[in-house]
Amino acid sequence: MTAADDRILEFLLNEGNEPIVSTPAVVEMNLDYQITHIRTRLRELHKAGLVEYYDEDRGAYQITDRGRAYLAGELEADDLLVDS
Repeated sequence: MTAADDRILEFLLNEGNEPIVSTPAVVEMNLDYQITHIRTRLRELHKAGLVEYYDEDRGAYQITDRGRAYLAGELEADDLLVDS
């Protein structure tokens, strides 16, 4: 897991409120990372089951229950299959 991964997941959780649906472009506008890095990290987070497609055709993602569990400290980063 990287610092970008945590920030992306926190963004998708919408600061503890209801999760939001977002595209990589919207994440880029709100976080200080390049779009290519965000796309790469979202693909890895998807492989780990931390995010899922809300609308695959539009490239929109949302956080999963597993992603919420990770942010809540219920899952260890070592247990996730995310490349850094």
